[in-house]
Amino acid sequence: MMRNWTARHPIKLAPPLARRIARYWTSDRPPGRGFFALLGPGLITGASDDDPSGIATYSQVGAQFGYGMAWVMLFSYPLMAAFQEISARIGRVTGHGIAGNIRSYYPGWLLRVIVGLLVIANIINLGADLGAMGDAVYLIVGGIPHLYVLLLASVCAALEIFSRYERYVAILKWGTLSLFAYVATVLVVKVPWGQVAYNTFLPSFSWQKDYIVAIMAVLGTTISPYLFFWQASEEAEDERTMPGAEPLTAAPSQARAEIHRMRLDTYLGMGFSNLIGLFILITTAATLNAHGVTDIQTSSQAAEALRPIAGRFVFAVFAAGIVGTGMLAVPVLAGSAAYALGEALDWPIGLARLPLDAKAFYGTIATATLIGIFINLIRIDPIKALFWSAVLNGVAAAPLMIVIMIMAMQPKVMGAFILPRTLWLLGWLSTAVMTIAIAIMFWTW
Repeated sequence: MMRNWTARHPIKLAPPLARRIARYWTSDRPPGRGFFALLGPGLITGASDDDPSGIATYSQVGAQFGYGMAWVMLFSYPLMAAFQEISARIGRVTGHGIAGNIRSYYPGWLLRVIVGLLVIANIINLGADLGAMGDAVYLIVGGIPHLYVLLLASVCAALEIFSRYERYVAILKWGTLSLFAYVATVLVVKVPWGQVAYNTFLPSFSWQKDYIVAIMAVLGTTISPYLFFWQASEEAEDERTMPGAEPLTAAPSQARAEIHRMRLDTYLGMGFSNLIGLFILITTAATLNAHGVTDIQTSSQAAEALRPIAGRFVFAVFAAGIVGTGMLAVPVLAGSAAYALGEALDWPIGLARLPLDAKAFYGTIATATLIGIFINLIRIDPIKALFWSAVLNGVAAAPLMIVIMIMAMQPKVMGAFILPRTLWLLGWLSTAVMTIAIAIMFWTW
């Protein structure tokens, strides 16, 4: 019966972008929702992936290898986008996030291991991002970096905990505009675009250890567990707060419009994310690598190194972008940890709830942010912190992706909305690539 419903309602995976946009101005479009309003979880998730830690990775790759690894951003895009669409489908189809579905259908020990690793990795990453934001403000205006860490963390937590849900989503969506700082930097510096195009579409490969490790770093930055949890949970949250919306298993008539919306939102969001990552790589390749600066460890180091080479404007815009993207990423890191832990422990969860109605959920956000501040106060080496965050994410990523793929093909979980074949193939390809990347990470370690 479930397959018969799918046969009567065929859904193509990726129609041309113009057709996907046009569908939202037909009768399938939910009333009262403009195009920008239809973008949400996918756009925010993609933008949050370009956090200060991600900026550090792209800057390091651009400084060390020039334009030679631009192709990796193109290669990772369909893998990243496909897996984020799978995560979004799970949330919208079932009305629950990934942790909630694992709790319902899989052993408790598996849930505890995955959620435990995610929470620890997110907090470490959050602390490193806060440190990078504080350093970026210090580079621009001087002062005390730890004070900036405290102020920025407080603003992030206060907005996430006390803002009305619809307003907070709007804040996050408008916050994605901060990524255009890296569009500005790449337009200002002198870039050999012909060489960039050649390296992007006609990739070269090296078996040198550093080159392979850099590829794994980029893949690990673009395909990360916290992104899966956040997008799935936000799709479920949007469903709970939208008048007339229900999980697609209970309301299959809503499926056509919602699946097209999710796909458009996700592929645009991940495309935006990877394009910005590419621009950061190009900026540092055209400036730092071209002038022999190849050893970059953090995003603030990249900004500082740009000052004498590319000028004060590029330096200031690059540093300001670190702050802006951090303001987007820190709440996502804390929020995805809270959603995962809350669903695992069956708490009342959701940013649409009042603080007193979801004390443990909001308490997790506040605690994660406080620990992130503490990490900076005790002067933990940010490079080592990110290394251990990558290790924990690596340990969790492969088994989590396997569980998600199995779950997304189970009728008991997804009803009639198990994955179409093309998405299934891309999902397993993403899983295989990440498994190999994680194995190489441990081998090089």
